Amino acid sequence: MKFLLTNQDTERLKFRKLENSDFEIWKDLFKDDTTTKLLGMDEFKTPEERCAKWFEWTFYRYENNLGGQNILVSKEHNKIIGQSGLLVREIDNSFELEIAYSILPQYRMQGFAYEAAKKCRDFAFENSFHERLVSMIFSENENSKKVALKNGMKLNRKVNFNTKEMELFQITREEWKSMQSSAE
Repeated sequence: MKFLLTNQDTERLKFRKLENSDFEIWKDLFKDDTTTKLLGMDEFKTPEERCAKWFEWTFYRYENNLGGQNILVSKEHNKIIGQSGLLVREIDNSFELEIAYSILPQYRMQGFAYEAAKKCRDFAFENSFHERLVSMIFSENENSKKVALKNGMKLNRKVNFNTKEMELFQITREEWKSMQSSAE
């Protein structure tokens, strides 16, 4: 469970593990076909199917020390606003650690994705989990690309992941350290 941000927090968010009782709230994410496509979940036909698969994948990650997204809870309202976390990935036969984030529709465009992604980045580098972090994003997902860029990442290349072409953004530990130094 070393890659999970359970019990971490930011100015506005608390991180906790996904629970079965979160299903009905999280199912709302998969009611929107555009979001479903941008998350690569369009092969599943109903919001229930999509959410069940998401939960299955997340719990598998938790059980096998492959990271996983944590639930994001608003400190102000004590409501679930999204998920974010570090995911162990194999990309082009290499171990990678991905920063992932998904925000429920009614909470988008309020800076939550960036706030969570920044916490994931800092947590990973502060704990020396890897020398670089990545985010894989579908080309048409402009908002997620903006979050990655704001988080100090740069477009590295296009990759094929599970038969889908995605853009791979990355930041190295050295780039992160340089950002920290210039912020002081």
